[in-house]
Amino acid sequence: MKHLNKFFTAALLFAGLSSQAQDSNNPWAISFGANAVDTRVSASRDGLNFLQKTFSQPFDVKDNWNFIPSVSYLNVSKYVGDGFSFGVTGSINRIDKFVVFDPTAANADSRGMSVVNPGNLSYYGVDAVIKYSFMEMIGTKWFDPSLNIGGGYTFFGDASAGTVNGGLGFTFWATENIGLQLQSTYKHSFDDNRVANLDVPTHFQHFAGLTFKFGAKDTDGDGVYDKEDACIDVPGLAEFKGCPDTDKDGIEDSADACPEVAGLAEFNGCPDADGDGIIDSEDACPEVKGTKIMKGCPDADGDGVADNDDKCPTVAGARDNAGCPWPDTDGDGVADKDDKCPTVAGSVANNGCPEVSDDAIKKLNDYAKTILFNSGKSTFQKQTMPVLQAITAILKEYPASKFSIEGHTDSDGSDATNLKLSKDRAAAVKNYLVENGIDASRLTSEGFGESMPIDTNKTAKGKANNRRVEVKLVK
Repeated sequence: MKHLNKFFTAALLFAGLSSQAQDSNNPWAISFGANAVDTRVSASRDGLNFLQKTFSQPFDVKDNWNFIPSVSYLNVSKYVGDGFSFGVTGSINRIDKFVVFDPTAANADSRGMSVVNPGNLSYYGVDAVIKYSFMEMIGTKWFDPSLNIGGGYTFFGDASAGTVNGGLGFTFWATENIGLQLQSTYKHSFDDNRVANLDVPTHFQHFAGLTFKFGAKDTDGDGVYDKEDACIDVPGLAEFKGCPDTDKDGIEDSADACPEVAGLAEFNGCPDADGDGIIDSEDACPEVKGTKIMKGCPDADGDGVADNDDKCPTVAGARDNAGCPWPDTDGDGVADKDDKCPTVAGSVANNGCPEVSDDAIKKLNDYAKTILFNSGKSTFQKQTMPVLQAITAILKEYPASKFSIEGHTDSDGSDATNLKLSKDRAAAVKNYLVENGIDASRLTSEGFGESMPIDTNKTAKGKANNRRVEVKLVK
């Protein structure tokens, strides 16, 4: 007994190294506890058949079972695959209740069975066991029914006998590696020797104890066996076959484009803090919802300039003016930078300058007809100055328009003289206008002599009409 207790202590230490349930990963198991021996089936065959003897009082523990108040069995087994395991069991007991068939005995029951004390016989058993577990078949993790067969050798008092064994067991797993084991084994002996005038003990042996499973290797200590661990050297999670999910976003690192920052599956594990559909690493404004075209930044006024770059974020403006509208001093809808007449309201078609009306052209020509030159010369008569000033004022109203100054004469004099005179007079008007603030690039002058009369040259009045200066709009 002393030696068995030492062995029990060693078994506990050994079991403490175990961590998982017995299977291909945890192939080893050790079980220990108490056993009871029931000799009812060893009673004489006279008078009762096997079933009557065996099952008439199968659980009469007090009267029929032999056990000692100590750890009295030890089993070591190894899983060999497909639900099968092989093990060896050692057990001890002391027989002080032996069931016999003796109808004459004072304590005989109605079937003639009585219990005698054979003298505290020592019992030792060594058995090999092949066990099949149904746990995987029935799909449970805590209830583990099993069948076992095997054989062994029993030392029973002064007799020894080989036995053939078969039994049924149940293990209830409280944790992954610790279970409560209950097992009953029928041990049939073929020996004809007698022990104290009693039959050689074909009997039942019942076991109750703890079982521990062990042997798994888990290199990275993550609770996933090496055989099933896809990342054997890195602690991970069972749902990812032992591979890690560093940022704990439910996406294993190997499939996570941003393994150190929690993200979303739709973005391969990368975050989108503002929920605008653009991952933070590509989002120029990761904390504010924006648009893809703005690289994740908002554009409140819709002018194509992101708010963070827009100096006027609530007013639509121009990209080349930092998102602000260009000034339009004259309010004609043409920005000053594009307005050729920024202080005078005009039309978009005329680059922000006013359009020259037909009425303005008529006024110009009405004035031009009254320009008086000294006879035969290109110099102005004094009374013509107000007329020239009026023409100048009209041209200044249309700073973007171009005009042509045309000179004409009557038929008096030679054609050459008249042509030169008309050219000189048109040039004189142009020069006056330039000298009084009209941009020279806006003006051209030309003379046509007597070639383009508008009246007859046969009367003095007609000739006066033909001697003229015309102002035309150049379109």
